[in-house]
Amino acid sequence: MPRYLRTPDAAVHLGLSARTLEKHRCYGTGPVFRKLGGRIVYALDDLDAWAAKGSRRSTSDPGDGVIYPAKKRFARLAALAREQGR
Repeated sequence: MPRYLRTPDAAVHLGLSARTLEKHRCYGTGPVFRKLGGRIVYALDDLDAWAAKGSRRSTSDPGDGVIYPAKKRFARLAALAREQGR
């Protein structure tokens, strides 16, 4: 069974503030989340997969994925990337 974290603990796991993680959730730029009994939770595997999208070997490495900033203007880019399967 997967282990789930609520927003404050998930934010600590990722090294973000809880507010930044909330913004990512609202804009659709963050990790996959679930609602269980009205509570927002994140599976550890989903958090790690989202963080891994930003992995690079060097500053010039384009990498496989993009983690968009938690800003409203990037929400459309994130939605387009999801549609294209990135």
